[in-house]
Amino acid sequence: MEAKEPPEREPDGQPRWRRTLYVMWVAEFVAIAGFTFVMPFIPFYIRELGVTDEQLVPLWAGILATAPAACMVIFCPIWGSLADKYGRKLMVMRAMFGGAVLITGMGLVSNVYQLLVLRLLQGAITGTMVAATTLVSSVSPSRRLGYSMGIMQTGVFVGAAVGPWIGGIVADHLGYRIPFYIAGGLLLAGGCTALLGVQENFSRPTPEEEKANGTLRAVANHHGFSAILVVFFLFSLGTTIVAPIFPLFVEKIVGAGGPVASTTGLMIGITGLVAGISATIIGRLGDRMGHKQLLTVSTLVSGLASIPHALVRTVDQLIGLRVLFGMGVGGAQPIINTIIGKITPRNSYGKAYGLTFSAGTLGSVVGPLVGGLVASQLGLRLPFVIMGGLLIAISLVVALRVKEA
Repeated sequence: MEAKEPPEREPDGQPRWRRTLYVMWVAEFVAIAGFTFVMPFIPFYIRELGVTDEQLVPLWAGILATAPAACMVIFCPIWGSLADKYGRKLMVMRAMFGGAVLITGMGLVSNVYQLLVLRLLQGAITGTMVAATTLVSSVSPSRRLGYSMGIMQTGVFVGAAVGPWIGGIVADHLGYRIPFYIAGGLLLAGGCTALLGVQENFSRPTPEEEKANGTLRAVANHHGFSAILVVFFLFSLGTTIVAPIFPLFVEKIVGAGGPVASTTGLMIGITGLVAGISATIIGRLGDRMGHKQLLTVSTLVSGLASIPHALVRTVDQLIGLRVLFGMGVGGAQPIINTIIGKITPRNSYGKAYGLTFSAGTLGSVVGPLVGGLVASQLGLRLPFVIMGGLLIAISLVVALRVKEA
C-alpha cells in the first residue's frame, strides 16, 4: 500500500496555497470585470437619470469616478487592520458580497444623488484588490511570493480589459440599467467562488499578539516601508495622469469622424493583455533575480515608453508604444506588492497592504486631476511627457531608496 503524500507545504506557506491562489485569481478576475462592467457608459447613464445640462454631465462623471477612491483612501487601512484581527478571507467576503449589493442597487436608482451615495458606499465597503492580495500573500511561501503576486495582478489586468468591453456591448443592446444587474451578479459569483474554494488557516491573535503585531503607525514606520509607500503613491499618480484625456488623445489621432470608441477600447485591451502577461513573467523572475532590480527596470521602461506618446501620429505607432508601456506597468505592480510582503511581518499584512493601497488610491485620485488640468491648459500631448518623467524619476527612487529583505 502506497504511503499517502503529505499536504503541499513550503517552509512559511500554508497547505494548498496554490489552490487558494488559483481560486482567488478566478474570484478577482470576475470581481474586477464586474466593477469595470459599467464604466464605459456612466456619462450616458447620468443623462438618463435627469442631468440634461451638457456642462454638468462631465462634472458629475468626474465626481462619480473619484467618489469611491476618496472613500477607499480612508477605509483601506481600517479594513486591513480588521483583516489581521479577524481573518483575511472574511474581508474578501465583505468586499465582494458588499459590492454585489451596491452595484446592483446602482441599477435601481432614480436620480444622480442616489447614485453618488452608492458610489461612496462602494468605496467604503469594497476593496477586493487589497483583500485578495492580503489573503494570497498571507498563505504563499516567501520564496514564491513574486509568482503569486504576478498571477493575481494578471487577473486584475485581464478583468479590467474584458469588463468594459462586454459591458459596453450589453449597454448598447439592453440599455444602461441591465449591466448593473449583471455586474452585481459577477461580484456575487466572485464572492461565492472565494467562499467555497478558499480554506484559510487563521487563528485570531491574542491581546498580547495584537500588541506585538503593532499599530498602523508602527507598520508605517517599519524599516523600508515608507519608501515603498511613496513609490506606490507616485506610481499610481503617474500611471493615471492621462486617464481622463486618453480617449480625446485617440480621437486626435483617429479623427473626429473615425472609430474613436472602438480604437480606444482596443488600446486599453492591448495594454491590459500585455500587462497581464508581463505581470506573470516578471513576478516569477523576481523570485529568482531580485525584486528591486526588476522594479527599477519596469518603472524605467514605463517612463521611456510614455514620453514618445507625445509624438504619435498614427494608430500603428500608438499600438507599439502601448505594448511597451504595458510591459513596464504590468511588471511593476506585482513587484511592489511582493516587496511589501518581503519587508513586512506576515501577521501585519492586512495593515501593510491596507496602507499601501490607500496610498495608491490617493495617487489615482490626484493623477487624473493633474492630467486634466495640464491638458486643459497646455494640450493633450504634454501629460504623456509629464507621466514619463515621473515614472523615470520613480525608477531612481527605487534604485536609491527602496530596500529589499
